[in-house]
Amino acid sequence: MADTGILESLLRLVDKVDGGIDSQVVASSLGVDHQVVVGAVKSVQALGEVIEAEQRSSKHWELTGEGQEIAEQGSHEARVFKAIPEEGLSQSQLMVESIEDVVRKKLQQVQMGHSSQLEEKEKNELKKRKLLTEVTVKSYWITKGSNFSTIITKQETELTPEMIASGSWKEKKFKPYNFDAMGVAPDSGHLHPLMKVRTQFRQIFLEMGFTEMPTNNFIESSFWNFDSLFQPQQHPARDQHDTFFLSDPAVAHDFPQDYLERVKKVHSEGGYGSQGYKYDWKIEEAQKNILRTHTTAVSARMLYKLAQQEEFTPVKYFSIDRVFRNETLDATHLAEFHQIEGVVADYGLTLGDLMGVLHQFFTKLGITKLRFKPAYNPYTEPSMEVFSYHKGLNKWVEVGNSGVFRPEMLLPMGLPEGVSVIAWGLSLERPTMIKYGINNIRELVGHKVNLQMVYDSPVCRLDS
Repeated sequence: MADTGILESLLRLVDKVDGGIDSQVVASSLGVDHQVVVGAVKSVQALGEVIEAEQRSSKHWELTGEGQEIAEQGSHEARVFKAIPEEGLSQSQLMVESIEDVVRKKLQQVQMGHSSQLEEKEKNELKKRKLLTEVTVKSYWITKGSNFSTIITKQETELTPEMIASGSWKEKKFKPYNFDAMGVAPDSGHLHPLMKVRTQFRQIFLEMGFTEMPTNNFIESSFWNFDSLFQPQQHPARDQHDTFFLSDPAVAHDFPQDYLERVKKVHSEGGYGSQGYKYDWKIEEAQKNILRTHTTAVSARMLYKLAQQEEFTPVKYFSIDRVFRNETLDATHLAEFHQIEGVVADYGLTLGDLMGVLHQFFTKLGITKLRFKPAYNPYTEPSMEVFSYHKGLNKWVEVGNSGVFRPEMLLPMGLPEGVSVIAWGLSLERPTMIKYGINNIRELVGHKVNLQMVYDSPVCRLDS
């Protein structure tokens, strides 16, 4: 609310005049800025029907900065004329003997508030020269209301038990209810924090020129999930205690046969410079349907599709979606989580390229301190675990896994020998917690939390 002194001064001016008064006149009389008076008018209106105010618009002409200069010092032409020395100039140099500074006179008329004495054509000419500008002023025509008073009385906004008990409510003035006012917005649904961060991850990939892979098949065959990645059939990850196997349909039948035979051969006999695993590879194991354990199965399908093109073209793929593990549910494990995966295929890619892409990727996320540690994966060589420094835990924590896909995986697909594929994977939950989660959890819970307990919780688990 505006200052009470301004409000009462406004009301006294309204009381003195018959009919009404313009807010600009009030501002001039009180020696304050017009906007102060506008604020006072709105404050008085909020008290009830003390005054009535009708908004009006008026236009008037004002001098620009250059126009004010000319009104004070004369037009440019006149100043040039006055600059002629007393001894004069030859007629060939100056063809006039005297001038009348018409421009200055016109501007001075406007400056004194007599712009109506100028014709519209003259005003427009001065406006084109940027010496004059037309200003629209919005003001209020203020008149007395049905409850007019020169004294400001605060209106009560609520009826209290004390007022009722004492009877003082009878002497109080209450502010009328505004039934047209908007109420408090009702609670509604919100995006899950993970979905918000998923959107951010997706935007980062798109900014880096990646194309999103289709990940709408939660059910996958063991062939695409394991065998195509050069993961042996006796690998522990393929046991029932690590993977969900489907009972109906239990097996898949639709495979590219020539590719399947090449995968079988590289597993059982070797090839492409590898001795393979030297075991009896069985189609029955490859046919088993499962809930995919990683989105790398999607990457394998996309790379095989890429290899079938007549001419190889470099690609950058990414995916963000759910994967499933047959885990015993406890404080640190869940049966499903979200995996983020990035894949780059091109000629001559090296481990240095992978480290550079990872630095760029995590920097866009706001994670700048990274370390890399050698690791083992069945389908990448070399392989690296990715660590980031966590200030809350005051230590380095693992955020992802990465590597260069093995030739035993790529060459059976039909990709050219010189093509390398770098890839990395991480869970959506753990980088989210590193960047956002700790502070948000503290705010939501409202008290101290054990950071290590939060980090080890199911929402932060890391599987790659």
